[in-house]
Parts: sequence; C-alpha cells; structure tokens
Amino acid sequence: MLLSVAAAAVAGAIALLFLLNLTFSCLCEDVCFVLRASKFGLKLLKIYLTKRVLTVLDRFAQRVEANPHKTFLLYEGRPYTYRAVDSRSNRVAQVFLQQQPGLRAGDTVALLMSNEPDFVCVWFGLSKLGCAVAFLNTNLRTRSLLHCLVSSGAKTLVVGADLVDTVEDILTDIQNNNISVWVMGKSCTLHEVNTLADKVEEAPDSPVPGSWKSTIYLKSTFLYIFTSGTTGLPKAAVITQLQSLRASAGFWVFGVTKDDIIYVPLPLYHGAASLLGICGCIEIGATLVLKKKFSASQFWNDCRKYNVTVVQYIGELCRYLCNQPKIEGEKNHQVRMAVGNGIRTEVWKEFLERFGNIKMCEFYGATEGNIFFMNYTGKLGAVGRTSYLYKAFLSYRLVKYDAQKETPIRNEQGRCEKVGKGETGLLISPVTKWNPFSGYAGSKKFSQQKLLEDVFKKGDLYFNTGDLMSESQDGYIYFRDRIGDTFRWKGENVATTEVAEIIGMMDFVEEANVYGVAIKGYEGRIGMAAIILKPVQEFDGKKLYDHVVKYLPSYAYPRFLRIQESMEMTGTFKRKKINLVEEAFNPMIITEPLYFLDPSVKSYILMTEQIYNQILSLKIKL
Repeated sequence: MLLSVAAAAVAGAIALLFLLNLTFSCLCEDVCFVLRASKFGLKLLKIYLTKRVLTVLDRFAQRVEANPHKTFLLYEGRPYTYRAVDSRSNRVAQVFLQQQPGLRAGDTVALLMSNEPDFVCVWFGLSKLGCAVAFLNTNLRTRSLLHCLVSSGAKTLVVGADLVDTVEDILTDIQNNNISVWVMGKSCTLHEVNTLADKVEEAPDSPVPGSWKSTIYLKSTFLYIFTSGTTGLPKAAVITQLQSLRASAGFWVFGVTKDDIIYVPLPLYHGAASLLGICGCIEIGATLVLKKKFSASQFWNDCRKYNVTVVQYIGELCRYLCNQPKIEGEKNHQVRMAVGNGIRTEVWKEFLERFGNIKMCEFYGATEGNIFFMNYTGKLGAVGRTSYLYKAFLSYRLVKYDAQKETPIRNEQGRCEKVGKGETGLLISPVTKWNPFSGYAGSKKFSQQKLLEDVFKKGDLYFNTGDLMSESQDGYIYFRDRIGDTFRWKGENVATTEVAEIIGMMDFVEEANVYGVAIKGYEGRIGMAAIILKPVQEFDGKKLYDHVVKYLPSYAYPRFLRIQESMEMTGTFKRKKINLVEEAFNPMIITEPLYFLDPSVKSYILMTEQIYNQILSLKIKL
C-alpha cells in the first residue's frame, strides 16, 4: 500500500513538473541556473560575513594542493601543470622581493605582455605580493600607452620580450615618471631596463611569507583593466578581489566542469579572458588551452588537436570563422559549448549551421559594471535571461532615454521612468553594499560620470551602463546599442574623443568629429572622421596615414574621412553625428571630398564608387 502511494506521489510530481515545463518552457533551466548561482552566492556571503579572506589565488593554491600534476595551461603544445605555474609565479615574487625592495603590498605594477604562460606567472607572482596588476592593451602606442601607465599609478612595468619595441619611443618619459621597467627576457639593450627571465631561473620557488597575505582584503584592488569610455583616453577600471571571485563563477554557472578543456584565443588583458577565462578555469579546476593570437584558419584544427570541449569567443571571432572557406568535416570536433559575448543573430545562426550543435552561452557584463546577464538557455540573439528568481538576487532597470540630449528622460518630478516590456531603454543598476561600483583609478570625476542620482527616489544611486537594452515578454534581454562617444570595432571599444584628439594634432586639421558607421557583414562599427581643414591648408593623405598608424591601435584607425567646411552643432555645442552616421561613406550621397585609408599604398586615397562597391561586396577586407 505504502509503495503504491509513494509511486503515485512520484508519478504525480513528475506529471506536475512536466506540465509546469510546458507552461514555463525554461523552468528546469531557470531552476538549475538559480540553484547554481545561489550556491556560489551563499559561498561568497559566508566569506563576507565571516570576514575570512578567500581570493582567486587561494582557490588556485587549493587546486595546486589537490591536483598538482594536472595540466593547467596548454600553450603551443606544451603542458604547464598547476604546480609548475605556482612554482614559477613564486620565483617571480621572490625576484621582486629581493631586487626591488621598494615594492610594497598595495602598489600597482603594470603588465604589457602578449598571451603566454609567463603572463599568468608574472600576474600571479605580483598578486602574491599583494600588488595590484594593471593589464595594458598590447595595441596601445606612445601617448595612450603612457597615459595608461601614469593613470594606473604604476611604479613598475613588466614588458614581454616581444613588445620591447613598443616602449622604446616613450622609455625616457616612462623613466621620468619614476617607473622602473622590467623585460621578461634574459637580455635587453635598452638603457636602465632590468631583465626578469634570467633572474626568475635563479630565484627560489619558496612561497611568499604569510605576512604579505595579511595585507589582502576582499575589497583590495586585484586588477586594473582598462576600458574606453566617453571621456577620451582609456580609464583603469578597479577590479577588487571580490569582483574577481564573482567573475570566476561564470564557467561553473554555465555548467562547465573540471573535465572540460577550455580554449581561450582572446587577449588576456581583456577581462573576459583573464577573469572569466583564467580565473574561471581555476574555479572549476579545468585545463585551459591558451592561444598567443587568434587564428581563424587554425581554430578548429586546434580544437581537434587538443580535444577542446568549451571555447571562449567574442562576436567578431565567430564572424571570422564563418567567413572562412567551407571545407568537409567542419562539424568534426568535440566542442559542446561556446561562452562569450557580442555575437550577432545572423552570425549566430550561420555558426551553428556550419559547426554543429554547440550550446552558445552568450553573456553581458561591463568590466567595471555591477550587473550581468547570462543566456544559459541558448536563446538565439539574447544576451541574457531573467526570471523572478534572478531578479531576487540582481536588480536592474531599463529607463527611458533621450538619444538627442544623450541623457535619461526625467518626468516633472525629476525622476526616471521605466520602459515597458519589448521597449528599448537605458540599462541601470542600483549601487548598494552588496552590489557596489568600484569605479576607476585616478580622478573621482570619471567614476561620478558613471553614476545617476535620485533616479526613482531622493538619495538612490544607480550605475549607468551606457547600453540600450530591451526585455521581451518571455524574460530575455537583448542588446540594442551603445550610447555616448564610444563604438566597438574588432572586439575593442574605441573612444571617439581620443581619436579626434590624435587627428587634431595634425597641422592642417582645424577640427575633427569621429564616429562609428555600420557595414553589412561586419560586427560593430568602423571608424570614420569628418574634418575641417585650417585656412589655406591642403589635405595630406600620406602624412595623416603615418600619424594615425603611429599613435593609434589598428582597430581605432578612422578608415574613412570626409572633409567639411563646417560642422552641425547641438544646442549645447556638441557636434552632431546622427546624419553623418546615416550617410556613412557612400560617395553617391556625399558631395564633400571623401577618402579611404588604403594600407597597400600607406595613404588616404579618394573614395570612388568602385572602392565603395568592393567594400560592400567584401572584396576589400576591413
């Protein structure tokens, strides 16, 4: 009798779950996601309440102790175990302990290195000393690079052996700012530059004294990761120990396990690769295949060669893969999941059609932000999913936004208003004790510019993501556009004011207005500039090309130029860009002189209808 009652109860429960899943199609996935996220959240809460400091490096030490001989990093076919990376990072720490006695816990050390195991070893070694490590974008040059160094407050710079030429032109300026320079090589001909690789080989691998750890707190700065904003030059976003722990949960929450092999071809100076990739791999104790530089032609061969099961992507990467010539056996691999952000819907569709049944785990989250979304169901085109359960843990609002005035719309009471389901609004998130905004290094005004006060009631405070989003009736979040003077190209944020300042340095340029324009078949927006020439000056395409290449990273080059006699301004004296963006670089519409950056002749050349058509037909690659 009891058995039959129990059997009936089980059958009833199964039937109920089945009916609920029919009514709420993602119920099971929602519950599983929230349970995973809650489990990790409770772990963080326990750490916070007990005031016991647990960092990503502590998790790494646990992995070293539990499974020392497991491969942590695979690089160019060579395995690096958890113990090997731990040992070498100890040696790095010992070198700085012994040979740079002025270095203290809490100091900032800048890191300019390409993807390689020593990037992780230097990062971890310095972090073991309690130093905050500032990741520098390897594409930066001269003025921008020096700005990042100075604004982070770094007193030490570690440079990869393959990037020494990058700092040579500004070495005097670096040293004049009392920043010591170390090269991760065994020799260097530059004046007063220290070598690190030779000293690491001779240093002991004994752990850093425990007294150094006492200087580390959950709110201590772990990293500075630079992000382009609306104010021009890059800003150093503060990443605390607590934020890095949160980010490290990404793979685990998506369902990646210790048995997975994760492929990361993204640059480690990006938060996605370092925080989600490296830290996330440590959290689950998996193996990570590190690629020096992304290669579309080698991508799937690498996946097959290393038995990769999870890949990390950005939208541009997926587009590159889809643009590769079709070959037989494209679905012949073991990749089951792709985790990343920024993929367009049409690319997403083609990617799945060509490369097989891969679960696409799209997510959203700004480096410095306090809100994130995760599309754990694989819904095409969405950057995340929300539910009542999710909103109980993370709060956000989508508010009405005036694109012309570039500000949230306020009602008669001076308060913001929420948009309805399906409508586009500015994404904002409340700043609270449990959901803080750590801000940027340097001037407080940069941090203040990202905050909104008295949003719904007097005294409340919200983080302004700068992104326009919408939420569907069934609980999915969709990215619509980015506001402000920033656009995204080649997976990088480009600050228009920074590019305009560089162009404005030319002796024949009176004024420059920089913006991004969309091109069918490409992710993001490509750079374009409208310029006014100084009186009695002529445009010099070769001279401007040389200047742009010297001072800007390649993704920030304005590939198109139009020369104007005057610029349309707003009532608040801001340059209008709406019409310029709509007209783009179409020579059939634009009657003003129009130029195209042609790398083959190293100059800006006159845009023709033929060049225009070749760009649209993808015969000219951008």
